[in-house]
Amino acid sequence: MPRIAVIDKERCNPASCGNYLCIRLCPVNKEGKECIVAGEDKKALIYENMCTGCGICVNRCPFNAITIVNLPDELTSKPLHQFDINSFRLYNMAVPKPKMITGLLGRNGMGKSTLMNIMSSNLIPNLGDYEHESNWDKVIEHFRGSEAQKLFTEISGGTIKVSLKPQLVEKIPEVFSGTVEELLKGADNSGKINEIAGELQINSIMNRSIKDISGGELQRVAIAASMLKYSSLLLVDEPSSYLDIKQRINAARLLNSEKDKKPVLVVEHDLVVLDYMADNIHVAFGKPKAYGIISLPRAAKNGINSYLEGHLREENIRTRNSAISFRKTSDEKKLAKSEILVSWDETDKRLGEFSLKVNPGKIRKKEVVGIVGENGIGKSTFVRVIAGELESDKGSVDSKLKVSYKPQYLPAEDLLVSQFIPSAFEKYQRNLIIPLELSELEFRSVSSLSGGELQRVWIAKCLSEDADIYLLDEPSAYLDVEQRLAASKAIRQFIDETEKSAIIVDHDLLMVDFVSDSIMVFSGNPSLNGIGDGPFEMRDGLNRFLKSLDITVRRDDETGRPRINKPGSVMDRKQKEEQRYYA
Repeated sequence: MPRIAVIDKERCNPASCGNYLCIRLCPVNKEGKECIVAGEDKKALIYENMCTGCGICVNRCPFNAITIVNLPDELTSKPLHQFDINSFRLYNMAVPKPKMITGLLGRNGMGKSTLMNIMSSNLIPNLGDYEHESNWDKVIEHFRGSEAQKLFTEISGGTIKVSLKPQLVEKIPEVFSGTVEELLKGADNSGKINEIAGELQINSIMNRSIKDISGGELQRVAIAASMLKYSSLLLVDEPSSYLDIKQRINAARLLNSEKDKKPVLVVEHDLVVLDYMADNIHVAFGKPKAYGIISLPRAAKNGINSYLEGHLREENIRTRNSAISFRKTSDEKKLAKSEILVSWDETDKRLGEFSLKVNPGKIRKKEVVGIVGENGIGKSTFVRVIAGELESDKGSVDSKLKVSYKPQYLPAEDLLVSQFIPSAFEKYQRNLIIPLELSELEFRSVSSLSGGELQRVWIAKCLSEDADIYLLDEPSAYLDVEQRLAASKAIRQFIDETEKSAIIVDHDLLMVDFVSDSIMVFSGNPSLNGIGDGPFEMRDGLNRFLKSLDITVRRDDETGRPRINKPGSVMDRKQKEEQRYYA
């Protein structure tokens, strides 16, 4: 069985583990052979051909820097790319098809962005030979007779012009300092600036500096720039980040209009949006930051369902021990009998030029309320009023209520994770630490965490505090699809077991659908005024919201997950005629 060893060089700290603890513990080393040695960079180095896979170094490394993985027996090909010895390697290739949007689905750290960089010719794959400089001729010869050969020939020869919408749009202000209009004009080869800017609703910010716009605005500008640039292949990495549900659907519709002109490849973690826009899907599976394998293409529905099932039937590979399914109804009768935890009369709040009005409502014990609506419509403002961070101008909330609050924007303190969330480690190993995969972060500094790691830590911090009601603002932000599903399940089970209540604000419709018992709907004019209504029963609340977006949602017959109907389809027309936007 092929075996790989991966060492996280940033975490490996020989000086702090008693001078190479892994070297001293390795059974092969104790026999006088060399399996783990000190590398030229003073970090540990593992000779994979000598490793027996005993797992001692993995389990005893205090910094969780070592990963030993047995690759699937079926995997006999060379890696498409390997960065260095004891480093991540990517297997197989995804080839976008003409007149199709091809989706790429999988966890962070599986090589999706690496694949994007290869397709955009920013990285020449080395076929696992990291010791020598790679070149396109070797790659083309390796893929001779396959669809990938033609693609790589065209990429290397410049026949295919590639446009890439990058993953980290927040980095754009670091390399460009002009206005939105200047950036788009610099990218424009189509003469459609006004048309695309109008579709993405960024006309009003054209004269603003790139450095002064929000994350959601920056995302839409990046999508517009990638579409305006002349290309024969469009690569779009995580287009939903920072966008609300309405903006996600709008962007998906616009990208869908491009596929008749050129192939489109999209990486996306929002399963509802990915299912809506993709024609086929490749699943990226493996071990995060160790290795990734790109599956054969599947129709969008089958690809997502195979991913959720954790079983890729065509490859006969199991990627997860258990399948993921979704609740179809909430126990509304049981909730109706629960004690009212908090209620409010009409509540108003003004912040500068923005005004918010929330109509009377109540939340019961054991209830999870999902909040949906556009960005800039007052959702976070209402949560902050409930949390006691803001005082309402009219109306009041019970001040005796014990509240635990995870904000939208997460501060990172200079503490170890174990010090930042001690209650989670002491009381909630099964409920929070294990499902949110926080054990490996225990001795990391909170200030050193990535966005996704910080999000998971803050979810655990919020839920592990003693409170009557838990408020979580955008818990899906920065999380990959697997982490979103794990976080959704952890939140839902925590509330069910503790019999507390929660409010969840999020733009991932699947997450809202999975965790919520009832729905509040916020409407109005972004940045000017907002109106909050509810909570409503799930069907009523989401029906109101989806009608405002002019989309209908049905249940997948295999998994129960929500799926957006294709515009104008038989099911879309039928549900609209019945005024049943949420089935």
